[in-house]
Amino acid sequence: MPMNVPARPGALDLRPLSARSVVLSLLLGTHPPELPARELVRLVEGFDVGGSTLRAALSRMVAAGDLRRTDTGYRLSDRLLERQRRQDDAVHPRTRAWDGDWEMVVITATGRGPAERADLRARLTALRLAELREGVWLRPANLARALPGDLDRVAQHYTARPDRPARDLARSLWPLDAWSATARALLAHIARTPRPAARLTAFAAVVRHLLADPVLPPGLLPADWPGAELRAAYTDYQRELIGEVRARVRDA
Repeated sequence: MPMNVPARPGALDLRPLSARSVVLSLLLGTHPPELPARELVRLVEGFDVGGSTLRAALSRMVAAGDLRRTDTGYRLSDRLLERQRRQDDAVHPRTRAWDGDWEMVVITATGRGPAERADLRARLTALRLAELREGVWLRPANLARALPGDLDRVAQHYTARPDRPARDLARSLWPLDAWSATARALLAHIARTPRPAARLTAFAAVVRHLLADPVLPPGLLPADWPGAELRAAYTDYQRELIGEVRARVRDA
């Protein structure tokens, strides 16, 4: 399955954050995604990013199209607004009551190269679908979202009612126990991580893990599923960051 979870249950994907990653993490969690330059400078100091390093990173990010300069500071580019939307959906997924129906997407296009196939797989995975067999993707129809219209060029989609028991099917499509173990390891790591830079690194890993949550109906999840707990921890951290931004601006 194309799920973004570590191969070993409980393993943590704690990637060191560059200056660029720190800036993106802060802006992706800010609504609207814009910060005055003075606030950004004062904020990143708390994450072990110096002024000269920040200025170099900002210049590269503007040149690469990650950020736009505004009259007072920096804002996420339109290209990265879609990434923020996916992150917001991961933290606050929009669901509806599940009546037993499943979404099924069947790939019909042929003659695509490896890059096109990989891009399509990534898109379907981001839509929280899982591959039953080559070219056939499924998920419970409990998400309050429509499939992108341009998928019609390469796939057909249906509503299905599989004969297989829904819980067994869900367990075959997603590594639920592995996801749960890693979520609990992240929560334990956060609880013993006081340093701001290390906490930002940990919560960046939390976001990546939430993006891989299949967001299944409660009846298909294992007991004590930690999804809500992980989302609550991230939401609390975002409030903590916002409070820090305001405190730094007030003290400036």
